Amino acid sequence: MFKDLVMKNRSYRRFYADKKITNDQLKELIELVRLTPSAANLQPLKYILISEEEINKKVYDTLKWAGYLKDWDGPIESERPTGYIIMLRDKNISQKQSIDEGISAQTICLGAAEKGLGCCMIGSINKTKLTEILNIPDNFDIVLVIALGYPKENVIIEDISNNGSIKYYRDEEGNHYVPKRSINELIVEEI
Repeated sequence: MFKDLVMKNRSYRRFYADKKITNDQLKELIELVRLTPSAANLQPLKYILISEEEINKKVYDTLKWAGYLKDWDGPIESERPTGYIIMLRDKNISQKQSIDEGISAQTICLGAAEKGLGCCMIGSINKTKLTEILNIPDNFDIVLVIALGYPKENVIIEDISNNGSIKYYRDEEGNHYVPKRSINELIVEEI
């Protein structure tokens, strides 16, 4: 069952824009994060939850999508996320990046997958512009933006081909392929 959840937890980049997400749904995901481990139990991460359509449009304009897909500028308007979680680090608690960001982001995305939602963690952000749009106080650093919605695309995991490329790609039908290394390549040694 957990493996199925992990398989559903892909980086989705196209969504059903007419299927809205609520702040209550986003808050449920943050409740999961609240329960996760935190380095030294500092709990420095805070979140901005966005499901309002006009703000979603402004957030979208600060993001860059799918670096390997050079001929794609991101989802068209009818396929854009209907919610965002902006992950912030409270510099009054911790100045340093930690494992918390990864734990929290993965927890959010697994929780979303369980609810039938899709996510895309985005690190390519115009942080200056987003800070201005959301009027984020100086004591917060933007760590990550997690785009959410009801997924509209088919993501297929495949083994890395003979050419060794790890670059994801789309076929002519719009299926999104994600090459993964084999388990034998991941395990250095069995003792």
